[in-house]
Amino acid sequence: MRRAAPSAAPAPVADLHGRALFLDVDGTLLDIAARPDAIRVPAGLVTVLARLSDRLDGALALVSGRAIDELDSLFAPLQLPTAGLHGLEIRLPDGTRSSPAGEALAGPVRAEALAFAAGRPGVIVEDKRHTLAVHFRLAPDAEGAVDALARGWLATLGAGWEIQRGKAVVEIRPVGRDKGTALATLMRQAPFDGRVPLMVGDDLTDEHAFDMAATLGGHGVLVGHRQPSAARFRLPDPAAVRAWLADMAQPLQESRR
Repeated sequence: MRRAAPSAAPAPVADLHGRALFLDVDGTLLDIAARPDAIRVPAGLVTVLARLSDRLDGALALVSGRAIDELDSLFAPLQLPTAGLHGLEIRLPDGTRSSPAGEALAGPVRAEALAFAAGRPGVIVEDKRHTLAVHFRLAPDAEGAVDALARGWLATLGAGWEIQRGKAVVEIRPVGRDKGTALATLMRQAPFDGRVPLMVGDDLTDEHAFDMAATLGGHGVLVGHRQPSAARFRLPDPAAVRAWLADMAQPLQESRR
């Protein structure tokens, strides 16, 4: 898929008929926090998402690197169709869930990650059971060491694993599923099937979903100023995303005022 600099922000879509909307969470719906557990959901956002889901006849999904159970806790009581762990787990619109069939990530990898972080203030290990992420937002000088650590794990774990890089994070994960495959899976299910997909995300992990949305006749919306990207449009930050969504969540006559 061709990469370029995304164009200006898309205008709010007043007529949502025939659209399907896929939303990343951290850095897209929510402002990035220094630590993964410090993320906060702004007041009113859950109500906006519920209204927007209604306007889309249920064709609204979260597509995140977080686990589904964690996303449910963040956005309670709302439970949307969701892809968690970058597509490793999926909850379909009918509530059916699929999770990784393989074993959890090997214990020695976890132990090595924790020992590594213990000696480097600001490095944070996020254990997601089937994947493991090492964050260095608070310790940017550790980036090279974190990358080398992850490459060592690949040599230890062998085929079937890959490194996923993101904003100040390196994650080790099974191959074969990503946010693009998750979007494609959801697009085969009612009420998503037959609609035009719009994927909104900020990180390198969202590029797979931008590609898939374009393949299926839709497009991506990049949050932030990173380039190049497969996204066609751009919004500057999560606050702009929330304002855009709130506008679309209004009844048609109000969104046109």
